[in-house]
Amino acid sequence: MSILLDILTTAAILYVVAAGLMIIFGVMKIINFAHGGFLTVGGYSTLIGTMIGLNVWSVLLMAFGTGFFFGLLIERFVVRPLYSRPLDAILATWGLGIILGQVITIVFGREVQVVPSPISGASELFGVSYSQYRLILVIAALIIAGGLTLLLGKTRLGLETRAVIMNETLARALGINSSLVRLITFSLGAALASLAGALITPLSSVDPNMGVPWLINAFMLVMVSGVSFMSLAIACLVLGGAQVLVSTYANPVLGGMTIAVLAALMLRLRPKGFARE
Repeated sequence: MSILLDILTTAAILYVVAAGLMIIFGVMKIINFAHGGFLTVGGYSTLIGTMIGLNVWSVLLMAFGTGFFFGLLIERFVVRPLYSRPLDAILATWGLGIILGQVITIVFGREVQVVPSPISGASELFGVSYSQYRLILVIAALIIAGGLTLLLGKTRLGLETRAVIMNETLARALGINSSLVRLITFSLGAALASLAGALITPLSSVDPNMGVPWLINAFMLVMVSGVSFMSLAIACLVLGGAQVLVSTYANPVLGGMTIAVLAALMLRLRPKGFARE
């Protein structure tokens, strides 16, 4: 049962980390390689918020707002001029990720710091004593998934976003401001990445490169999921589960490579990955 809980909580963590990358890819058709940098921004927002004595809700709001603000600036002044050159846009976000890491290093130094978990201890579940905080992350993933589903399916912004995803030229002809949709989408994706960084911080240390290991897995999960959040959830469960099993029964180092290797094989054998044909 402990292994099953590990698989479930690992899938939830991966979903939280990859959701922001997915929403940007779905609308803008670019991979935001600054995603790892935004995760790190969320980690340091949590560190600062904890140091000044903010409660957990204020810390999460601070991380979300910081990511949204930086997302607005980056989309407006860096990414927007490169819409017609998607490869350059991808390279620009890669460079931005490096710049964010260097700026954080200058401001905070290279020291590895630890943020205590806001929820400590373990709970008895199905006869197993398990970390309460990891279980809370499952709830967080469900809330994020539900919020994105409602946003895309029940709001005007969601309708316009889906129109831009399907046919941006037609959407513009119908009077939809695709530039505004892109701005909000990129900012929301950055905010979700920063929020993910805040949520995973109690499980790991805070340092200028904390987002880099997560970026690779998030990238591969998005690649095998297309633009479907349901496919992303399935990918996180299947590939995250494989990672847990390999780490537990074989070797943790091999486990760290599992998602990237399996995703690459899947894309070779089934180019659409977990997305429906």
